[in-house]
Amino acid sequence: MQKTVEFSKGATLHPENAAWSVEDVEALYNLPFMELVFRAAEAHRQFFDPSKIQLSTLLSIKTGGCSEDCGYCPQSTHHETAVEDQPMLSVDEVVGLAKQARANGAGRFCMGAAWRGPKDADLEKTLDMVRRVKELGLETCATFGLLRDGQAEKLKDAGLDYYNHNLDTAPEKYGDIIQTRAYEDRLDTLGKVRQAGLSVCCGGIVGLNETRRDRAGLIVQLANLEPQPESVPINNLVKVDGTPLEDAPDLDWTEFVRTIAVARLTMPSSYVRLSAGRRGMSEAVQALCFMAGANSIFYGDKLLTTGNPDVDADRALMAKLDLQTL
Repeated sequence: MQKTVEFSKGATLHPENAAWSVEDVEALYNLPFMELVFRAAEAHRQFFDPSKIQLSTLLSIKTGGCSEDCGYCPQSTHHETAVEDQPMLSVDEVVGLAKQARANGAGRFCMGAAWRGPKDADLEKTLDMVRRVKELGLETCATFGLLRDGQAEKLKDAGLDYYNHNLDTAPEKYGDIIQTRAYEDRLDTLGKVRQAGLSVCCGGIVGLNETRRDRAGLIVQLANLEPQPESVPINNLVKVDGTPLEDAPDLDWTEFVRTIAVARLTMPSSYVRLSAGRRGMSEAVQALCFMAGANSIFYGDKLLTTGNPDVDADRALMAKLDLQTL
């Protein structure tokens, strides 16, 4: 299940094929900060070139009006936020924005829609988008919520490479954040994605009023997926007025860096994406995240509905850190 990581002193991180426990992961979190980052950097170098990062652009193809009650999400109909419902973009609009993303250096284009899960008629409208974006030479990714039988196969046949479906948080914390879908629903969709032969993009969110043990519980769930996700987005909560988590206390930056490092150590061959919340991080904190094993970012001025560092700022940071695009 896990890849064995060897450290410079000859010790291994974790027995090969052994499942991670919450206690295992908490022990990693509890390492001295500099030791944890150093170990994560060693693990990163065994599987990746640390001078290269993968750039993904995320586009909301259908915004607002979601029936789910996710406590962090401004697109939920359960919350009164400034996000307005918008109809699905046309295929030509999506392709035009994908071309722009490619011109800016993105290698993967992710399409998201605010649904509990797509109806078959909704899904059919997205298949041409996937085909056309794939024709541009971009990797394709979609996040459309819960999938029903046969839908993942249709996406695969259209040329989809990755399907994103985050676990969000630990099972024990999940009910505090979302009540309209069960944790098992998410795992069921991930199973459908794998069965269809798609790569998995699956991560979570920190800063949801969770404990360190909850963060460890999230990492355990991700690391024990078989096989592990090819891409693991780690999001720092973006607090939005009108959502139940608008007043959540800020997560200390060192705890976020620790989470990146622990994700790298437990999933050494996965891309670990520095995702939402990056606009609120200093360049120095982002640099530490890259040192700790992050090797992917969302690239572009906007995520689904929240802000992101602009392209020029990211290019400048990459130049300062001598980072190259994969």
